[in-house]
Amino acid sequence: MQAFWGINKMALATAALATVAAAPAGSAELAVKPTLADVIKASKPADWRALDPDNTMYLELPAGRVVIEMAPVFAPAHVDNIRTLVREKYFDGLAVIRSQDNWVVQWGDPDEKNPRPMKTAKSSLKGEFTVPQKNDTSFMRLPDRDGYAPQVGHSNGFPSARDPKSGRAWLAHCYGMVGVGRDNGADSGSGSSLYVVIGHGPRHLDRNITVVGRVIAGMPLLSTFPRGAGAMGFYDKPELNVPIAAVKMAADVPEAQRSKFEVMRTDSATYKAAVEAQRNRGGPWTKVAAGHIDLCNAPIPVREQK
Repeated sequence: MQAFWGINKMALATAALATVAAAPAGSAELAVKPTLADVIKASKPADWRALDPDNTMYLELPAGRVVIEMAPVFAPAHVDNIRTLVREKYFDGLAVIRSQDNWVVQWGDPDEKNPRPMKTAKSSLKGEFTVPQKNDTSFMRLPDRDGYAPQVGHSNGFPSARDPKSGRAWLAHCYGMVGVGRDNGADSGSGSSLYVVIGHGPRHLDRNITVVGRVIAGMPLLSTFPRGAGAMGFYDKPELNVPIAAVKMAADVPEAQRSKFEVMRTDSATYKAAVEAQRNRGGPWTKVAAGHIDLCNAPIPVREQK
């Protein structure tokens, strides 16, 4: 009896191993879970916030409007200087001068030899690469590991990071983030030349450049520009530059002409559910749930109110 039972145990074990070996990896179907679209559909009005007109900038291009939300908590001096440049119409008539594949689109003055003079705006500012951690009172940490910072998360709708040891916080270079162009000197930027990330998040730029905001709407207008043939994607012929019709602060635009966008509150339970829907996607399409989300791949839903 013992021998019989032992033989059958071995046979069953052998058969089981053969079955596992023959089964394709990831063949077990994942349970259906709420999708990001489901979370957004179930959201409540309190889960969303309207853009502050004083911190919203419109970049008017021939193909349409780009809406940019500024982040004064992380770059107060630069945001204030950019407001001044906008209200003194510094950008009006300048151009998009650079489009580098998988990197950035940049706009500013295409004439380096005879640059447009500024009025009351400052021509250079001290770099605001990081701010004291205490300034960022809305940080919501992601539990996922990150290779560029001890802690990452979101601060009032912006991807951000911090280092508790140094007590510093900063915005991350994710897709759609807007930064200040500068020369080698850390204090050589002013906001007169701005760029937006159009490729994979170049996170190694974090804490090396002042980041002032994020594109809320209009990324397709920026990311589809022809790539520049010059060094670093700059246009090598003046006729390739894309003219800027105007740049305006939303607060200076009649309310009827403003773009009415809302951003999901990143301090809400609904936003946590939105991130979880992306971190651990369910079936039937997904076969392997990642169980992880990268800061630059965490969704920050935006919707337009008609």
